[in-house]
Amino acid sequence: MAGTDRQRENITGGPAIILMEPQLGENIGMVARAMANFGLSNLRIVNPRDGWPNEKAISAASRADHVIDSATVYETLEAALADLSFVYATTARPRDGHKPVKGPVEAGESLRAREDAGEKTGILFGRERIGLRNAEVGLADEIVTFPVNPAYASLNIAQAVLLMSYEWMKSGLEDHRQTAFEAPEFSPAPKSDLHGLFAQIEAGLDARGYFRSEDKRLKAIDNLRAVLTRPAFTTAEINVLRGLFASFDRFDRGGRRESGKDVPDARHDPGDDE
Repeated sequence: MAGTDRQRENITGGPAIILMEPQLGENIGMVARAMANFGLSNLRIVNPRDGWPNEKAISAASRADHVIDSATVYETLEAALADLSFVYATTARPRDGHKPVKGPVEAGESLRAREDAGEKTGILFGRERIGLRNAEVGLADEIVTFPVNPAYASLNIAQAVLLMSYEWMKSGLEDHRQTAFEAPEFSPAPKSDLHGLFAQIEAGLDARGYFRSEDKRLKAIDNLRAVLTRPAFTTAEINVLRGLFASFDRFDRGGRRESGKDVPDARHDPGDDE
């Protein structure tokens, strides 16, 4: 599966994800997959309609086996929440009552702080069709809701779990701009390398009669240099380009190899650089 590396550390733990009476096994599987993507592994299922274990859930989980295998089924919501000290209930509808309402970013940070302090926390998600009943929301400590289109606020369970799982993962990053891996850093090539590339290209164009007059030549060279200086090439990239242009000089316009053709300072073929 793209993006999966079984040799790397598998992040687990975090808040429990509690699904209230889910109907479709496929949705449970997609929830497990979303959890695994962002380092959550404690899945609790209250009274699933089609029973458990569920083959459709296993298939839809896309090899999030550690989440599916450790999932726990409960007959009541009270039992599923019994050992937790703090629970968010997710809902897209306004609710009567006096519970605090948080957005996903603040909720993720709050859960991280509580988990780091040793508390056991959870996030409660409702049924596919009707969500959570008021009495079920009443068992949670606070409400979390998403900034969605008010005219189309309904989220699939897996989508809602994915959003909260992402905020959980993000809350643990040193920098919110952090990514899964860092792009390698390259130093720009010295100007001497770039000047050599200019000379090679210009010599090749001169040899083919590209410049029809000195005025056109100067303007074309200015434009060419403006294009080639913009990307801040590395030395390795310049060597690739020089090898590419050097290959052009080995053939005539009919595509025939020209024997004994001198190539101006072409130090590398495109395949020479690793």
